[in-house]
Amino acid sequence: MTVTPSPLLAVDGLQVAFGTGPDVVREVSLTLGRGECLALVGESGSGKSVTARTLVGMTGRHARVRARRLEFDGLDLGALTERRWRQLRGRRIGLVLQDALVSLDPLRTVGAEITEALRVHRTVDRPRARARVLELLTDVGVPEPQRRAGQYPHQLSGGLRQRALIASALAAGPELLLADEPTTALDATVQAQVLDLLGDLVDRGTGLLLISHDLSVVERLAHRVAVMYAGVVVEQGPAGQVLGDPQHPYTRALLAAVPGRTGRGRPLSTPRPSNPAAGPDGCPYAARCALADDRCRRELPAAPDAADAADAAAGHTARCWHPGGPLPLPPAEPRPLAAAAAAAAASAATAGRNAEPAVLLEVDGVSKTYRGQDGTAHRVVRDVSFTVTAGETLGLVGESGSGKTTLARIALGLLEPDTGTVRFTGEPWSGLPERRRRPRRGLLQLVQQDPLSSFDPRHDVRRILAEALAATGVPRGPARDARAVELLDQVGLPGTVLRGRPAQLSGGQRQRVAIARALATGPRLLVCDEPVSALDVSIQAQVLDLLSTLQRELGLALLFVSHDLGVVHHLSDRLIVLKDGELVESGTVDEVFDHPEHPYTRRLLASAAGGSRVG
Repeated sequence: MTVTPSPLLAVDGLQVAFGTGPDVVREVSLTLGRGECLALVGESGSGKSVTARTLVGMTGRHARVRARRLEFDGLDLGALTERRWRQLRGRRIGLVLQDALVSLDPLRTVGAEITEALRVHRTVDRPRARARVLELLTDVGVPEPQRRAGQYPHQLSGGLRQRALIASALAAGPELLLADEPTTALDATVQAQVLDLLGDLVDRGTGLLLISHDLSVVERLAHRVAVMYAGVVVEQGPAGQVLGDPQHPYTRALLAAVPGRTGRGRPLSTPRPSNPAAGPDGCPYAARCALADDRCRRELPAAPDAADAADAAAGHTARCWHPGGPLPLPPAEPRPLAAAAAAAAASAATAGRNAEPAVLLEVDGVSKTYRGQDGTAHRVVRDVSFTVTAGETLGLVGESGSGKTTLARIALGLLEPDTGTVRFTGEPWSGLPERRRRPRRGLLQLVQQDPLSSFDPRHDVRRILAEALAATGVPRGPARDARAVELLDQVGLPGTVLRGRPAQLSGGQRQRVAIARALATGPRLLVCDEPVSALDVSIQAQVLDLLSTLQRELGLALLFVSHDLGVVHHLSDRLIVLKDGELVESGTVDEVFDHPEHPYTRRLLASAAGGSRVG
């Protein structure tokens, strides 16, 4: 007779609400064993982080938590006092959050941060604490641990900060680790290193609940996957089955939204039918589902019985009345450069001219050096040259610290190169006083990674757009308001958004407002610096589709800076690769992806491809 080991984590019928509001997590059932990785995936607002915080007792005083079963290693979590939670949290259940720069204390060195975790949980005595800190940093792959332990978080790269945060979470040796978006905004190489570290922990017996909207990360690390939408787990099962043969329409839509080699050039976001909203007991996805019927809006298919939770978790289940049904995908559309080239060719045929697209931006041999506090010179860009032509997308990729953002700022005229020149629309752009650049400034615009930090939080969207429109001479009053509404319509937002402030908007809405602001001046070239890195896969797909549509309709050129090679491949026509400030490879996107010549490019592509741990 085979004895099935009891799960490390067992959740059955979890419901979470705040104040007098409705449930934001509804009937969630999960199990997780030792040495196993369970991935919780879904869009922003699906309830993933609320579920994780419930498992460490961090939902807050106003939360209402109910469950038929909520156990960790046989311990009833629902019955714990705050004092008991403090003994358990960190010691047996660790938590790694997304943004290490925010999570780590900026006034403490990395060594002091980890020492604090050791001190609180009394895992080692004071004389041995220093040695244990260095062991932990070594274990998570931090080079020069003795030097890094004495540094502050802002002195470390994103990957090193994330490793230091993981070392702090592992200080007390937890049996269960909750990792909430631990690799978001990390470049492919650093992401691969962090995932290898998490995989090694699982191999050594740690239970890992991985929360992520990045399905490539999930495929690489997870043994099982649970898909959440609007607080409900709509599908779960072995990773290979859920990702390879999804049964719920929402899961299929998520997978269709991931940029990939086979779908290059087609829209990523699926059409959303205008269905009636479901009732309180219906499927929350019904309003967005092409397969929804009246039964979907009346009731949610039952989850497996609690008695069969372990078996159900090991199998493949979907809460759907139409499992595996056909889901329409959008038709393929022409590549941006192909469309622009076709238009240029037609124009040239009519006028009898050469169809070669015009060069908008020409960067020739630029270099930039910074000096540290100790006076040491650090060259961040070295003799880089490239061009961007009308109607094309040039992708710019490289690891963190490779010089991508510095190069983008030089192209924008926000930073002067030490050597080399920049020309825009055929005229000098670098080396000019700003007053001489100002008449052409509106033709070259920036879309940043985090629009929230680029907006004045006191201003509503009307005022944010009004400032850009004022610079173009649109008069104050009805004309300016009408133009603002036109811009919002252009980026797929209703006019009601004008009254909202940045903090009241979703991440996707904020990014669309940022694009609308950039379009206000009638640009010919957009410099997009990691514009989708912090967005979930569905919103990312909508923003990428929006950029493609705007490019096609307005003839825009894009300089697209990103560490996400899947996104770059989907959107770009040509590609340049930076390493330590040097341009090491360039070519069409297919040439670089299919036949990389430089060892660094091959390493980047290998890191992005990774290797699935499913099995």
